[in-house]
Amino acid sequence: MKLKVLCIGDVVGRPGRSVLAEKLTKLVKELDVDCVIANAENAAGGSGLTENIYQKLLRYGVQLITLGDHTYRKRDIIPTLEKEDNIVCPANLSEFAAGKGTAVYKTGKGPTVGVINLIGRIFMKPADCPFNAVDKILPSLKEEADVIFVDFHAEATSEKIAMGYYLDGRVSCVFGTHTHVVTADEKLLPKGTAYITDVGMTGPHHSVLGRNVESVIKSFRTQMPIPFEIAVDDVLINAILVKVDSNSKTAESIERISVKSDKVDSRAYDSDDGKPEYFNNSF
Repeated sequence: MKLKVLCIGDVVGRPGRSVLAEKLTKLVKELDVDCVIANAENAAGGSGLTENIYQKLLRYGVQLITLGDHTYRKRDIIPTLEKEDNIVCPANLSEFAAGKGTAVYKTGKGPTVGVINLIGRIFMKPADCPFNAVDKILPSLKEEADVIFVDFHAEATSEKIAMGYYLDGRVSCVFGTHTHVVTADEKLLPKGTAYITDVGMTGPHHSVLGRNVESVIKSFRTQMPIPFEIAVDDVLINAILVKVDSNSKTAESIERISVKSDKVDSRAYDSDDGKPEYFNNSF
């Protein structure tokens, strides 16, 4: 059976949530999507995720949520990570860390989609080997899921590309997140795995990785701690659409998707308190 899976790049703050609220339902219908996976580690004020925003993303039409290096930035998400079965954090964090590294969603057509979340080690905080972690996870997940997607949340393109080839023929798709900049290298690898180095960002693209341009430039120029306000203009959904054969487990196509918000000012939508969103001066 043919399945279409939409993988959404890092959702950044209120603008990212707003464009999902505005566009996702229609997009799923137009593209005949069977499962939506979204990286939401920046969904709350540009860093982390809260229980309230987790619930919003589900209402907007996301079925599986992945995270990354800001997984525990908002502590109130920890109980959610421990009890819910549709949200995952990097599987190669400490075995004592809260949360699960895999999740499974049963599509309306019947076949199941599994997702694995991994985090890179180059230019990132300490973590266990993602290659060893995925080797341990795959045998059991293959018994639960008909097709498997891997969100590799990593900085270095070399590490992401290596993971793609390492998992070629073993999973249906490896997609990169974290850098917030969409890459144009989507492809089907030789053994049938769909791959892209980075899906990009769902949020304000007139920005520096979702942050106010002037604030970031000032931080670089002065080397002083400058609060980064979340930008609000040119809001887009960056995603990929992957078509997979659930019988062969191989991908048949991968396509970059970009959808622009129709709203003039994203601050007017999905607003928790109407106040500007700030994040500290790091990404």
